[in-house]
Amino acid sequence: MSPPGIQASSLVGPDLARLAEAIAERGLRLGGRLHLQDETESTNDDAKRGAKDGEPHGALWVAESQRKGRGRQGRTWLSPRGENLLFSVLLRIPCSPVRVPPVSLACGLAVRDAVARAVGDDADVLVKWPNDVLVKRRSDGRMRKIAGILVESGLVGSRVDYVVVGIGINVHTKALPEEVAELATSVAIERGDRGLEGPPDRASILADVLAGLEHDVEHVAHRGLGLVHGRLSRSDALLGREVESDAGELRGTANGIDPEGRLVVRKDDGTIVRVISGEVRLKPLAR
Repeated sequence: MSPPGIQASSLVGPDLARLAEAIAERGLRLGGRLHLQDETESTNDDAKRGAKDGEPHGALWVAESQRKGRGRQGRTWLSPRGENLLFSVLLRIPCSPVRVPPVSLACGLAVRDAVARAVGDDADVLVKWPNDVLVKRRSDGRMRKIAGILVESGLVGSRVDYVVVGIGINVHTKALPEEVAELATSVAIERGDRGLEGPPDRASILADVLAGLEHDVEHVAHRGLGLVHGRLSRSDALLGREVESDAGELRGTANGIDPEGRLVVRKDDGTIVRVISGEVRLKPLAR
């Protein structure tokens, strides 16, 4: 029988089965209400329904697989069953809608810190504006995506009533399809690249993410990036890189992220442009 506040499936992997214990060991508020399941349509959809049904701040939905998992701009997020972390957390943090992009970046920092701890490398794990976490492969120096964040909010009038943070982290996968092997990676692959032994533990990684969210997100929702802006700048994957929009209408050099969570781009003619998440998607130019 599951402990109070926990709905658990017996079909989850052994490292996820100890998630409630890992959360309790850290004394976290987030994750106190835990929905742990083998399969779902989408943990973000589950969390949004939970928000409307009165689930509390910090309620957490975790699944071994998703039938309709998605990333930013509706892209499909595919994950083999039992290999990775797929979860969404409900944050009841009333705030202005302008705080949602900074909250998304603070979530990226929490994921970055947890991944850095898991792969044993603080320097080469970076946040790529607006919602990805990348790792630099030691063996070839190339950056690859290891995690993605999808933040969705619910409004009451002109205020944000709740935020749902959906996170996918590649953890146990050791062999990626050829078509994505140069673009993506996993905790297991990066641990092997750094000579670390033993499999990664998904419960510990997820609990580390929750601890980071608990430490920073509420403050950012109410006061902006402020106290975390320095950390974000040090972990900015695009800083100093040439970037362009998908359609090519914007091209220049990334000059950092401002306190409102906008990407600052210096165009080739010297003009400074501040890009709001969702306006355009920027990508490093091929070299």
